[in-house]
Order: sequence, then C-alpha cells, then structure tokens
Amino acid sequence: MASSTSLPAPQSQSKKPLGKMADWFRQALLKKPKKMPVNPESHSSDGSQSASQDSHRPSNPNSVMSSNPSSAHMDTSSSRGRWSKDYDVCVCHSEEDLTAAQELVSYLESSTASLRCFLQLRDATPGGAIVSELCQALSSSHCRVLLITPGFLHDPWCKYQMLQALTEAPGAEGCTIPLLTGLTRDAYPPELRFMYYVDGRGPDRGFHQVKEAVIRYLQTLS
Repeated sequence: MASSTSLPAPQSQSKKPLGKMADWFRQALLKKPKKMPVNPESHSSDGSQSASQDSHRPSNPNSVMSSNPSSAHMDTSSSRGRWSKDYDVCVCHSEEDLTAAQELVSYLESSTASLRCFLQLRDATPGGAIVSELCQALSSSHCRVLLITPGFLHDPWCKYQMLQALTEAPGAEGCTIPLLTGLTRDAYPPELRFMYYVDGRGPDRGFHQVKEAVIRYLQTLS
C-alpha cells in the first residue's frame, strides 16, 4: 500500500512542471511579436530614413509650388491686363461727328499698337437697346475718348454718354480722355474741369496725343 500510494505522487509532480513549461512556451510565443528587439531599431532607422527622405522631399514640392504661383501670377496679371476687356478704347461722339470719329478710330486701329476700338454704329449689336449697348461698350473698354465738339455739347445723348463714362470709372485717372475740337476752353464742359483735355487744333487733330494717352494707360494695367 505504501508503494502504491507513493507512485501517484511523482506522476502528479511530473505533470506540474510540464504544465508550467507549456504555459511558458505559450507565453513566449505570444510575446515574441511584441518583444521584437529589432523592430524598434528598424522603426527608428526607418523613421530616420523617412525623416531624411522628408528633408529632401520639400525641395521638390517647393520647386513645384514656386513654379505654380509664378505661372498663376502671370496668368492673373495677364488676365488683369489689356486682354481682360474686349476693347481698348470706346469713342463717344455725336451723330454729326461720325466722320471725325471714324477717322480717329482708323488712326488708332492702324497704329503699331493695333488698338481695339468700339464705334457704336459699327460695333453695336443689331437689335440691341441703345442704352444697354452703350453701357456694355463702356464697361468692356479700358479707355473712353470723348470727341467734344459743338454738336457734342448740344446733343443730350452725348451728355448722357459723358456722364456714363465718368460713372463707369470715377477714380481711374487717365481712362477718360476728352478731345476738344472746334471749341475754346470756355466751352469746355464743367463736368470735365477736373481733368486735362487734348487740344484738337493741331495738324494731326490731337490723334497722336490720344493714342499716346491710351497706350500709357494700358501700360499701367500689366
């Protein structure tokens, strides 16, 4: 009985170490992925490599970004320049001064600057309202040339053109260019007394001075 009772004890004692070993191996296997000693170094090395790569990367994006804003700036500057509107000059005149207005437009358009002119009877949309066409022409032109003659002063429609031209750009200096022809300074409209006019009594009737004034204004846009 003593030997039979002593045999089960070693068996139970031998099972306990085996269970502990099995548990240890299980824990070791489970903890291996978490206790990888190489991973922190590799991550740190990868982090240093990524940091070094990031330190080199900004040069390329910066070069792209520096090129894009410059091109965008060029695009915006060009869009704000001469080609942002359909016409360079809108010529306002009376009906009896149509011939003089046509000669002025021909002079401006045939110049080396190839100025784009709006002449109402030539460029207005057929069937369009006269007032709407005038307002559209003034807003679509950089400069306004007022051909001020005796007929201009006696035409209510011309006075409306003059006031509308002043309303379109009240603070823009140089965009409204009065061309005084066949009149003295005393007859100069009081609405325009705050700006200089071009004297049309010269040999070229002031056309050259008008052209230079338009070109000078267009150069301020670029």
